Amino acid sequence: MSTKELLSQVKVTQAITPTAGVAGQTDIEGATLDMAGFEGVLVEVTLGVITAGAVTGVVMQQSNASDMSGAETLAGPSITVADDDDGKVLALDLFRPTKRYVRVHVDRATQNAVIAGATYKQYGARSVPINSASSTVKVATAVSPSAA
Repeated sequence: MSTKELLSQVKVTQAITPTAGVAGQTDIEGATLDMAGFEGVLVEVTLGVITAGAVTGVVMQQSNASDMSGAETLAGPSITVADDDDGKVLALDLFRPTKRYVRVHVDRATQNAVIAGATYKQYGARSVPINSASSTVKVATAVSPSAA
């Protein structure tokens, strides 16, 4: 049976909790993500208020170790955040990382920058359908639904 709805083909995982998104100037590490069985991951980072003069950037890191020891910052994808990017959503797409574990990393310096949260969306699974439901992610799918 072939399924077409996106949630059956994409695994959604929380990367940065909204409670971690307080104003600050210290770096934020996203949750470690195991890429075994997936080709890529789309990372969506939601920004809050970015104070004028803030120096903020979002990059991806990878490691062979699940604890991210020896993590390497990748040359791409990366996004430099402007101090007038308040409320924007950043999307980074990492396809075929060379190491098994990855995470999003937010560099914050100079002035406060709020990161309101982030999610991972893994795609290109070797095995579908995929169940994204967890303690931090709730999902719902409808195929040709009738009116409520």
